[in-house]
Amino acid sequence: MIVFRLAWQSLANRWLTAMLTILAIAFSVMLLLGVEKVRTGARQSFADTISGTDLIIGARSGALNLLLYSVFRIGNATNNITWTTYQEIAQAPDIDWIVPISLGDSHHGFRVMGTTPEYFARYRYRRTHALEFAQGKPFADLFDAVIGADVAAKLGYKLGDRIVVAHGLGSTGFVEHDDKPFQVSGILAKTGTPVDRTVHVSLEAIEAIHIDWQSGARIPGQSISADEVRKMPLPPKAITAALIGLKSKLGVFRLQRAINEYRAEPLSAILPGSTLQELWSLVGTAETALAAVSVMVVVTALLGMVTMILTTLNERRREMAILRSVGARPGTILGLLVAEAALLIVAGVGLGIALLYAALFALQPYIDRVYGLYIAIEPLKPGEWTSLAAIVFAGILTGLLPAFRAYRLSLADGMTVRT
Repeated sequence: MIVFRLAWQSLANRWLTAMLTILAIAFSVMLLLGVEKVRTGARQSFADTISGTDLIIGARSGALNLLLYSVFRIGNATNNITWTTYQEIAQAPDIDWIVPISLGDSHHGFRVMGTTPEYFARYRYRRTHALEFAQGKPFADLFDAVIGADVAAKLGYKLGDRIVVAHGLGSTGFVEHDDKPFQVSGILAKTGTPVDRTVHVSLEAIEAIHIDWQSGARIPGQSISADEVRKMPLPPKAITAALIGLKSKLGVFRLQRAINEYRAEPLSAILPGSTLQELWSLVGTAETALAAVSVMVVVTALLGMVTMILTTLNERRREMAILRSVGARPGTILGLLVAEAALLIVAGVGLGIALLYAALFALQPYIDRVYGLYIAIEPLKPGEWTSLAAIVFAGILTGLLPAFRAYRLSLADGMTVRT
C-alpha cells in the first residue's frame, strides 16, 4: 500500500503528463471495445437482414446466388418461376404465407421490385421488426410506388412525385418506360437492409409496363397507354422468387426437399438464416482487419506510457536517490515504477469503458437512424473482460522496463550532478 501511495503522489506531481497518458490509453481501449461492438452489431444486423422467413424459393441455382438477388438485390436470377408453379406451391399445407417478388428493372441504379401489399406486412428484420411507413401508405393504384429510405434521401423524392422506371439494371436507363410513370405513394422508414434501396411496385404494374415490350424493347408500331392498360387484366406470367413462412418450423426440411425435387421445373429452396451465415463467412474478413487495427492502437498507447515513464527517469534520478538514502531498497524502487504503470493502465481502462458507454448512449439513435446499424448497449461480455485483463497485464509488463532501469540506478549516480 505504501508503494501505491508513493506512486499516486508521484503521478499527482506530474499530473499533466499522467493525464495525457491516461487519455491515450482510454481512447485506445474505447476504440478496441468500440470496434468489437460495431463488429458484433454488424454481424447481428447482417444475420437479421431478413427474419421470420423460413424459406426462399427461386429458379435452380446456388444458395448464395439466390440469396443475393432475392434479398440483397445483387445480380440476376438464372431463370424465372412460372406463375402456375408459384400457385401450386402456395397450396402446400405447410405454408402459412407466401409473398412473390419480381425483379428486372431499375430506377437510377436502385432495383425495382414487384410484389404484393402483403410484403409490407410479412417482411421482418432484426428478428421482430416490421416495415414501417415514414410517410404515405402501400401501393393501391396500378402505378403507385413505395420507395425505401435511401431512395428517397438520395433522389430527394417526396409523396406524389413522379418516377420513371428503366428497363434493365444500369445506373442510367437509356430504355425507359416513360409512357407509364409511377407516383410515390409511400416512403418506408430506415431499416438498414436492402429494402432501403428498393423501389416497390405491384406485380400487376410489372406486367403493365412490359405489356407492349418484347425481348427488352418496345414492339414496333405498338403502344398501349397507361389509361388503356388500367382496363386490361394483368395476371403475372412469372416471378423471380418467393418468400415463405411456415405454420410449423418442423416442416421446413420436408417442404425444402419437396421444392428442390419439384418435377415441373427446376427450383431451389434455401434457408435464409444458414445461407446468411455462409455469406458472412465470405465477406466478414474485414472483422479481422478492424480487430488488428484496434490492437495496434492499444499497443501504441502502451508504448507511449513506457516512453513517458522512461523520459521522466532522468529527471527523477535525484528523487530515486533520496528514496534510497532514507532506506528504500532497490525492490521498492522497482515496485514504485510498476505501481505507477499499473495505476496509469487501470485508470486508462476504466476511463475508456466510461467513454465507450457515454458514446454509445449518445450516438446509438443517430447510427441506427442514419446508417441502419443497431449497436446494442449491454454489459461487457466475458471475452471483452478477458481482453481488458490482458491489456492491464500487458501494461504492467511494459512498466517493468523502466522499473528495471530505475532498479539499476545507484545511489552515487543519483546524487551526482551532471554538467
